[in-house]
Amino acid sequence: MAALDAPKRPRGRPRNDEPSPLDVHIGGRIRLRRTLLGFSQAKLATAIGLTFQQIQKYEHGSNRIGASRLHQLSRVLEVPVDFFFEDAPPVDGLPTAGLAEEAEPYDAGPDPMQRRETLELIRAYYRVEDQATRRRVLDLLKAMSGARTDESGSEEG
Repeated sequence: MAALDAPKRPRGRPRNDEPSPLDVHIGGRIRLRRTLLGFSQAKLATAIGLTFQQIQKYEHGSNRIGASRLHQLSRVLEVPVDFFFEDAPPVDGLPTAGLAEEAEPYDAGPDPMQRRETLELIRAYYRVEDQATRRRVLDLLKAMSGARTDESGSEEG
């Protein structure tokens, strides 16, 4: 009965009300890519052998994602693993790139690339099969927004 008397060993990360900013960022990148591809949480979960509730927890940052699972997600979502870390906030207590300079503060403000409207626009744009029509739609949007393009098609100021 010695095993029953042994104190329970804490497992995983310590309980905390707030998820790590990095876990929240990675979850947001998963949600962004999943939405761009038109996957539901259930469809993504099925593709990697999880429940949609687990995908929800990943996307909210409440559960951390292990390296092998992140690799699996990158393959299903057709992005390199570093996609999930692009524009990630610095991790407290760890050195950041450019040690000679102070790191830029993480701005968790509303990112237009995370908005449903943006994602719907991108999906609709890529559903237009004719490339010439798609180019005209892009030119129209640029004209409406005041953006100018040079003859090569790249944006100017």
